[in-house]
Formats: sequence, structure tokens, C-alpha cells
Amino acid sequence: MVRSGEEPKPAGRATDGTGPARLRERFLQGEPVDTGVRTSILNSWRRSRSLGLSPDRTDLPYSEDFDPGGRIVRAAVPVLDRLQDAFSGSQINISVADANGIVLLRRFGDPAMARSLPAIQRVPGFVFAEQVAGTNGIGLALAERQLIRVYGAEHFAERSQGNACVAMPVRDPLSGRIEGVLCFGYPRSFEQPGLGAAIRRAAENIERRLLGQSSAHERALLRTYLATGSEAGLYSGVALDAVAGEFPPRDQAILREKAAELISRGQRAAIDVTLPGGRRVTLVSRPMTSVSGVRGFAVEAVLPGTAATGSFVLPHQADELPDLAALSAAARPARPSITPPSGYLAAAAAPAASAAPAVAPDGARAAAGYGETGRAEGGKEPADGGGAAAGGGAAVAGGGAGAAEGGRDVVGGDGDMVDGGGDALYGGRGALDDGTGSPFPARGLVMVGEPHVGAYALAARRRLELLSEASARIGTTLDVRRTAEELAETAVPRLADFVTIDLPDAVLRGEESADPLADLRRTVLHGVREGLPFTQPGKRIDFGPTAPQLRCLTTGEAVLEPDLKAAAGWLAQDPEHTARLLAHVHSLIAVPLLARGVVLGIASFYRAGGSFGDDDRSLAQELAARAALSIDNARRYTHERTMVLALQRRLLPHGLPDQDAVEVAHRYLPAESDVGGDWYDVIPLSGTRVGLLVGDVVGHGMLSAATMGRLRTAARSFAELDFSPDEVLTHLDNLVGRLDREDPDGKGAGVIGATCLYAVYDPTEQRCLMARAGHPPPALVHPDGTVSYPDLPAGPPLGLGGLPFDTVEIDVPEGSQLVLYTDGLIEDRHRDVDVVLEQLRVALAHPERAPEETCQAVLDTVAPTHPHDDIALLVARVHALDPGRIAAWELPADPAVVAEVRASAMRRMADWGLDETAFAAELILSELITNAIRHGAAPIRVRLLYGRTLICEVSDVSNTAPHLRRAASTDEGGRGLFLVAQLSQSWGTRYLPEGKVIWAECGLDAA
Repeated sequence: MVRSGEEPKPAGRATDGTGPARLRERFLQGEPVDTGVRTSILNSWRRSRSLGLSPDRTDLPYSEDFDPGGRIVRAAVPVLDRLQDAFSGSQINISVADANGIVLLRRFGDPAMARSLPAIQRVPGFVFAEQVAGTNGIGLALAERQLIRVYGAEHFAERSQGNACVAMPVRDPLSGRIEGVLCFGYPRSFEQPGLGAAIRRAAENIERRLLGQSSAHERALLRTYLATGSEAGLYSGVALDAVAGEFPPRDQAILREKAAELISRGQRAAIDVTLPGGRRVTLVSRPMTSVSGVRGFAVEAVLPGTAATGSFVLPHQADELPDLAALSAAARPARPSITPPSGYLAAAAAPAASAAPAVAPDGARAAAGYGETGRAEGGKEPADGGGAAAGGGAAVAGGGAGAAEGGRDVVGGDGDMVDGGGDALYGGRGALDDGTGSPFPARGLVMVGEPHVGAYALAARRRLELLSEASARIGTTLDVRRTAEELAETAVPRLADFVTIDLPDAVLRGEESADPLADLRRTVLHGVREGLPFTQPGKRIDFGPTAPQLRCLTTGEAVLEPDLKAAAGWLAQDPEHTARLLAHVHSLIAVPLLARGVVLGIASFYRAGGSFGDDDRSLAQELAARAALSIDNARRYTHERTMVLALQRRLLPHGLPDQDAVEVAHRYLPAESDVGGDWYDVIPLSGTRVGLLVGDVVGHGMLSAATMGRLRTAARSFAELDFSPDEVLTHLDNLVGRLDREDPDGKGAGVIGATCLYAVYDPTEQRCLMARAGHPPPALVHPDGTVSYPDLPAGPPLGLGGLPFDTVEIDVPEGSQLVLYTDGLIEDRHRDVDVVLEQLRVALAHPERAPEETCQAVLDTVAPTHPHDDIALLVARVHALDPGRIAAWELPADPAVVAEVRASAMRRMADWGLDETAFAAELILSELITNAIRHGAAPIRVRLLYGRTLICEVSDVSNTAPHLRRAASTDEGGRGLFLVAQLSQSWGTRYLPEGKVIWAECGLDAA
């Protein structure tokens, strides 16, 4: 079993050549060691080697730079005494070192063990830091900043090969700073499973005693404040939050926060605080020194309009201090007329010998959420079970009127001040009713505390604020690069002075990186100033094997380097580059960007002045974790969007068909947020006509793109069957409804609907037939530059079913431009549609432009800067078929006229120079005219169209369509259409409002 914060134990710990001893030997000989050694041990070996340490060195340095009576010593002595009793007679030795690895205390289960130590290790002061002793429990616990076990050959030094140890850092609960290390050492044969739990409990006891020392300081300051006020007769007041109508909880929180800031500055000051409702309150901080020598500050609130503030002039800055001496010696301020809340008991003016000091309730005391002080027994300093003083100082709202009854100040078990006579702030006999009916005073204590405690409380609050801000600032877009920039912008300057973020190229493309270190690229560089010798964005990044960035990826945890000048691994990766950086940066936190098991990159936080601490490391890791989730979301979105966009583009036309009816240009612009289902198409039709199609599937994503492909294919098939525009839309409407009904979930979550516009232009008549299904109307640019939007019925969107579509026919003179588009071009939440249509009209009022130029002009001037929907745009300049290339005849239903028409057609084809095509065309015309006379109805019309091909058309007013069949060998007829199909490139039937047209298209090189 592996406890939280511990690494798995290695399989072998003996020095038999099969376990760590053999691996250590290979490492010292320069051979690669990739498996079998825990990551923390291997990293420590590498650091030790880069520092030039020798494994056979036997002596340890001695330092005189330590405090034998410091906080860690005072807190640890009772705990070590109890541990010595618990391990009495065993082979365990117990050590406590300070934050520099200097051993200050030692205890032995068997006192005889001390005689086996070198003389220098029997007294405080010898150093076990990793920098001088190599891999060992104390040094590695300081380097890794967590619970560490080191077994036998895992030690770097030869002298420690027969020993094992478990070590754990001890932190100040208020600051989070490491104050020292507790270490259990023992022979390898003494391994006990409960040592990990024992050292955790012991370290927690030491930390509680450290906290108790801070709590005692706060209580001493509070007693001093109350005693001073009692002697001078000055500080009589109420809890600020007692005046419910004057200071609601939000205002109280603001005042406590400002009070913590004043205490953290550690100077005499006064500031004017403007509350959200417009009220102004003066906060005054003044220094105090308790009888025991504890130095701190008290912060009082003075309401405006009182005598005490009449002569008080506030500076613009808090360090421009007014003279507060007169305020300290002033008479008791006059009380404003404030009516107390019903049933609320508070301290009132009373003789110093009998008044109860007023104390704030729990909400007023806890300025930063560090908890309450533990119960003290007999008025002594809290025992190991004590808790924290209110962060930033003991927050006591309301100045006490004086000392407790009989001059005895008693500290209750929860840290509150109560009087010896039993009067309390809540319940019991209150001091409000003093017989005078006096209202509340307007001055009271807000907080007392030591400056460094106030600074810790303020730092904790600001860390919480930064995390809250990060939730709102990081991940506002689904762009990988922008999300990384938001992380850097959030961290600078409130956490770090400089931030670099390195992401693999694959992540930037929306993919998972198979080897993140192989394709890392500097993506973001952000700091308080520019010009530093960091690797610039866009450059490839290669981290050395000992670099903190590589270690953080290996362990999956943030790596802290408090002092980069002493960070051997960081210095060794690129000595020339790091030497230049050292002139500008001092401390580093490297954090892996990990989300859902995927390595996304590395974030490096640099501080120019001062060092990062463990709280900073935790904060950086939390910021990076939140950013990593947002980056992974953006990466997944980028991957999906790339796939959808590839599918969308694959399903759109790859080129334009050859035809002479229109000159076409098109554009497709995907939405920034997601890809939709917009499409367009140009479809050559019979009789030199051309179909223009634009559509839009409702929704976004893969489903919409796939549905778009199905609808475009179906629409093209319906159009090629020569259906009229309204019939094409009707068939599409039925298809969309069927797709909805076939939804596998049965909830209609798939295709909701679509819109479509279909127009058919005939160059022989220069007319256009069009219909739309809930789609924006087209624009028509006339040759003279006027722009109009044809009055075309909107029609229902596709998918509603059962509603008809109307068709409109308009004249389109040669040289005009038809502009078809989807709603993404004109509809935007920030723009009015009518205004956009007018902008489109202006942009199109240039008939001299080619369709390509028109497309670009429309996108440049009309399209939104950041489109929220796809845009499909189709511009077609129409051409007319030369009348000299059209030949037409009308004839009765008489077989005798067939030869005459055939002869006239041959002469016309000779005039056009189509002698090679004439033979096939003659046979086709003979068959089609004969069929029309035999099976159709008069009048019968014949037309030849000479364009890219030769088209033969025969129409009559009958709706009976011919069918191609294969005649049997015994049949006397039935081979005519078969011959037509063989002689032509294509043939078909086109229905008219009255009758039909049978057409056949011949290649100009047909023989």
C-alpha cells in the first residue's frame, strides 16, 4: 500500500547486487538507469553528481549559523521527548533539522547509539543538506518538500549504505513555510510499517505547537490593547457588526480586509475606507508592545462625525502619517445617536474596574479563515491540540471598556476575552443597560495582530482572490494558444514576474502528442517587462535531463526551485543561457500541464526578486490544473473542428463544372466557434441551363456537416432529374422529415431542419426560375449597377412537411449578377439585418467587377469580423446564348414533314461547321420527331442549341414519357431510343407546364 505523498518502495533494498546497490553502481559509472529507481531518488542522484559530490566522502560540514532556541526547537522538544519514550530501547534515532538542513536536536531510542557517531554529530550544528551530504532523508525532504523514505543503497554517500530513514518537512501552519525537518533513522533491518504514520503524527504535533506560539502572541497583544484602553479610559465601544443597520456583513468584511492590510504593513497609519453604500470609515493602526515583548498593531474604526475625528486629517497615502499622539490622549468620544438592535447585548461605558471587554463573534474574528485558537488549560500556552489565531490578527470588533472584574483578564478556551465576573457579550447579564440609556458609541477595535501574521492572512486572501479570478479569466475561448495566454496574464504580476508556456506542436494542432518533449515549442512568453533573454515564442524548446521542467513532467507534480543560483539541474541544462537569465530571475516553479491523463505542456513561473514558497507552488499548480483543463477542452474542440471542417470541405464542390450559362465565383467561411452545415452547388442542366443552389443545415458540428453532404447529394440528384425548383424543395423537405423520423435516439436530436434556395437560369431566354425554403432572398445586380432583392416568397424551412413552395420567374438581362448567400453573412447578434442588407446593396453596386472580386468585396465589407455561423457565398454573372446558335421549327403531327425538318437541320449544322456531328444529329432528330408524331400531340417543336455541345430538343404537349428498353431479336420496333442513347452523350425528358421535352446531347466531335 502506498500512502498519499509517498512513492512505492523499491523491490530490493539489500546491497546484494540485485537491488538499488547495483543500480547505484551503474549510475556512478555513467551507465543509463531508467527503471528500478524511484524518481525522487534518481533526481537526487543526478543533482548530487552535478554538484560534484563524492560518494566516499565521510565528513559532514558544521555550521554555527543556527538558533539553538528558535521556534522549531521550542516546538519540537516536548514532542521529541515523548518520541524518545515511545521508542525506548529500539535502534531508532530521531533528528530535527532547520530549513537549511542543520541538525538542531537529536534523540535516541538506545542512548548507546550516540557513542557510535562521530564527535561532530553529537552536538547541534552539523549539516545534512543535499548540497553537501548528497541523497539522504533530511536533504531530500527539503528538496522534494514532502514525506521521503531512503533505503540503504539509495543514499548517495557510502557511509549511509547500511541505514534507512523516513523524513518529513515541518511547516508553519500560518505561512506554509518549511521551518524544519523531522527524521527517523534506523538500521535497514529495523523496518517497521508504522513509522510513516508515526512521523506524520509527530510532525503535526510540532506544527500545532508552532501555531500555538503565534496564538499566544495574539492573545498577549489583545490583553495589552484592553489594558491600555482601560487605563486611559478611551476605548469604550461596541462590536462593529452589532450595528446591523449601520454595517451589514459585506461592509464588515471590507473593514476586516483593510485592517489586515494595515497590520501587514507594520507601520503607524490611517486610511479612509469608502464602503459600497457611500459611507466613509476611518481605520487607524497604532503599534503596541506587550509585557512579554510581542510587537504588534491594533486597528480601530472611527465613524465620521465624532469629536475624535474632528481634528483628524487623513493623508493621501498611508505612509504620510498624521500625528496620532493627540488622538491617543483624547477624551472619550461623544456617542452618536444609534439605536441598538432589539435583544443585542454589547459593552457600554462603565468604570474600568467593572466593565467587560467587548469581543467580536466568530465571524468578526476570522479575518482569513485560519480557525480559532485551541483551548488553553490554566491560562498557559495552548498544547499540541491548539488551533490558529484569526488570520491577520485576533479580529475583535468593539473596544473593551477596561480590564476584567478584579483586574483579572481571562482567556477562554476559544480565545475570547471574558470578564471574571461572568458578564459576557452574548447571553447572561449584559452591560448595555448602564442606567443612562446611552446609545452605542462610534468607535471600536477591528483587529489586533503581528505584522507578519497579517501579511500571511493577506497573502492567503489574495491567493483565493487570484483563484477566483482565474476561474473567470482562463478558458474564455476554445483556442489553445489564447487559453495559454490567459494563464500567463492571470499569473503576472500577482504570482510571478514572468511566465513561459511551452506546448507540443501536436497540441496546438488539436492532437495528442506521442512524445511531448520531442516537439515542445515556446507558445507564450509574458512578463512585467520585455527584453529578457528568454527563448522567444515560436522557437523549439529542449530541456536537459536535469532541468526542473523535465522533472515536473516525470513526476506529474510542480517542482519548486527557491534559488536558481543553487539549482544545479537548472544551471546544467544550458550554462550559457541560464547564466544570462540569472541576472534577471531568482526563483522558479515548473508545473506540468496535465488534463485527463494527457500531457499538454509545461508552464514555468519565474520571480525576479524574492523566492517562491510552498504556498506559491500549490497556487501555481492549481492555476496550471485549471488552465490545463481549459487547454484540453480547446485542444479537443480544435481536433473536432478540424475533422468537421475537413469533412465539410470534402463534401463541398471541389471545382466548378464546365458550362457557358454563368461565370461563377464562390466562398465558404467557417464560423469561428464551430463548423455548421452550409453548402452551395452549381449544376449543369439540359438545354444549356444551369442550377444554382445554396443551403444551410440547422446546427453545428459533425452531424450538421454529414447531414449537409446528404442533402447536397440529394438536391443535386433531384435537380439533374430536371425537376422544377419547387419540386426539388418538396423532395428535400420529405427527405429531411424522413431523416428526423429515422433518428436512432428517437428524440429528434439529429436533424432539426434546413433552409435552401434553388434557382435555374436559362441563357436562351435570359430568365431565372427560383424558389426558397426559409432562406434569405437572393440579390440581383443589374448591368446598370442597381441592386434589388426579388420578391420571392420565403416558404417554410425544410423538415416541416406538408407545406407548398412557390416558384417565381424573373428576367435576368445578360451581364447581370445573381448573388446567393446563407444567413451567416447578414445575421449577427450585434447588427440589424436591414442595415446589413443595405451594406450588401452598396457592396454589390459595382457591376463591372468580376464575380471573384465581388465575393472578396462582400466578405471584406459585409461579413462579420468574428462570424458565429458559417457563410456560403455564390456569385454568378449570367450570359446569354447567341441567337445565331439557336435554330427552331414548329411542325404539325404529319410524318411527311420529318424529311423536310431533317434537311433544314442539316443545312443549319453545315452553316455552324458541324459536319462531323451532323450524321449522329440527323439520326437522333429523325427518331425523336417520329416518336413525337406517333405518340405525342401537336403542336410539335424542334430546337437545336449550339454551345459546348449540340443539343437536339423535340417537344410536344403530351405528358407521356418514353422509356428505354432492350428489344428482342424478334421485335420489329423498340430500338429507336436505344439508338439515341448510343449516339448521344446523354439524353432525357424535361417536363413543362404543358407537355414535355425530349432532349439529346451530342459531342461536337461525334461522327
